[in-house]
Amino acid sequence: MESHIVKVLSVTPVTHNVRCFKLEKPEGYTFVPGQATEVAVNKPGWEEERRPFTFTSLNEWDHLEFTIKIYEDHHSVTDQLGHVQAGDSFIIHDVWGAIHYKGEGVFIAGGAGVTPFIAIFRDLQRKGQLGNNKLFFSNRTFDDIILKEEFEQMLGDNFINTITREEVPGYEHHIIDEAYLKRKLPNFDQQFYICGPDIMVQDLRAVLERLSGSADLVTVEV
Repeated sequence: MESHIVKVLSVTPVTHNVRCFKLEKPEGYTFVPGQATEVAVNKPGWEEERRPFTFTSLNEWDHLEFTIKIYEDHHSVTDQLGHVQAGDSFIIHDVWGAIHYKGEGVFIAGGAGVTPFIAIFRDLQRKGQLGNNKLFFSNRTFDDIILKEEFEQMLGDNFINTITREEVPGYEHHIIDEAYLKRKLPNFDQQFYICGPDIMVQDLRAVLERLSGSADLVTVEV
């Protein structure tokens, strides 16, 4: 299995518990928007503790980028990532991932599940092909919204937020379920992309396969 040790160039806060890691890019290392790799922290005892993370950089960039939620209450890789600083290093592996852009449609994300969509939308913006793509983004609180300003700039009114654990003026207060989608979407004969907590993905996949009439129109990470 391919592996590379890459230096961390910078670590930048994105939200109160999400950080952006900018890394060296190995020569010849390529990927497409939506893909991921397994990442380990290159520190004693953690080299084999791999976790999957999606690239939020574009393949054309001269560096790699990951946007990762930190769980400080877990003795895990995501806790260790909270202690990583510029000059440390990661071990990255082969590229994989099932979420690829298949055409204009509706993207549905829960929390940190938005990360595969970051590179997809950045790539579409670079190409001038954002079109009428929509992003429904569900978060527990307003402060959890990842890259709010960038998504607003890219998508405008097609960036639709819903907050589930608090009521915020100007924001929807509803889980993303069948009733919500029927109220927001007039047409289900289009592409759907889903990424988020497992139960959310499973439930919405079943709903959208039924409403769209085709499993081929619903893309999820497997």
